[in-house]
Amino acid sequence: MINKLVLSGSARDIGYKHGAYGKKEVLQSLETYEKLFHGYQHIDWSEARERALTHLDAIEKYDVTMIEEMEGIAAGAGVDFEDILALNARSEIALAGYKGTSFSDGCTAIAVTEPTISETIIGQNWDWKPSQINSLLLLNIQHEGRPDITMVTEGGMIGKIGFNSSGVGICFNALITDKKSDEVPIHLGLRAVLNSHSLTEAISKIKGTQMASAASFLIGYDEGNGNGIAVNPEVSPFGIDYVGGEDGKLVHTNHLLSENIKQNLKDMNEFRFDDSMLRKKRAEQLINTTIANKEPIDEETFKTWLSDEFNAPNSINHFENERAPEHRRMETVFSIVMNLSKRKAYLRVGKSLDNNKYEEISWRNSNAIY
Repeated sequence: MINKLVLSGSARDIGYKHGAYGKKEVLQSLETYEKLFHGYQHIDWSEARERALTHLDAIEKYDVTMIEEMEGIAAGAGVDFEDILALNARSEIALAGYKGTSFSDGCTAIAVTEPTISETIIGQNWDWKPSQINSLLLLNIQHEGRPDITMVTEGGMIGKIGFNSSGVGICFNALITDKKSDEVPIHLGLRAVLNSHSLTEAISKIKGTQMASAASFLIGYDEGNGNGIAVNPEVSPFGIDYVGGEDGKLVHTNHLLSENIKQNLKDMNEFRFDDSMLRKKRAEQLINTTIANKEPIDEETFKTWLSDEFNAPNSINHFENERAPEHRRMETVFSIVMNLSKRKAYLRVGKSLDNNKYEEISWRNSNAIY
């Protein structure tokens, strides 16, 4: 069962409770990424921490409360601030251009909005190392002056996938490219989106060259009663570009789509043709078939799409591919569907084969720790 935490107070208070009550998950994340950095980048943990520190100046200028929250996590979990910073910069540390092989999590993200349906629904599977199922935390973050956030994250990381009380939601697709900068790590960009009261504010936090590495941010926003939209900016150290979504449908997986961004970055995902591109085409096929059959599209439909096992192991519901190199082996760790019109979400931990039950995320009468 996923550990649920309700975090409130100052940024440092929020972080301290995250670290104290999610210590097991934080330590799991540290163990996982220390092994991955050593195994695939051939760097030890001290060097990973040094790499993370190159982003510190940019983060301080971007939002100093993020520093305070990470300091709180470190204090609560009994680890160093640099350890937590390294977790939050793990995508940048993992990029090629250092010493070894790049590695990254994968996922399939989907959004359907008007004019296809009358609501704003987004969802995704997060595919990564099976051991990271033990690092998952479900957080409800209440910070005065900002929207309340519901977010699924890895222990120690202050930004990930979720939605907020203003109707802003985000799904995330990692992109492996050949360049990064020393600007703000992308996981902190995810948190900045979730801190936003509107779509305009969310985009302002990630536009230009603010993000240190490339990623797909699928962002939904609903003002209520289905008056919403989803957009899909690909962010990069060289700027952002919107991709897809003109007809109320969006799908993104783990390869670069923007021709503009490709002028500055090389897509290093060696499995883009036989994994990422096929998952994208399959998700688009499922959406178009549902529309052609005039079947309803709602949260249950999303759950069915995200449980699809066509072309396993490289299916939307991803299975570990034993034939792939070790650094590219992954499976679906969690799946989430968010109805931003209703401010409701449904979470499944594990693959559908392991656990085919989505549970509505609720903070009332739950076993959450406050």
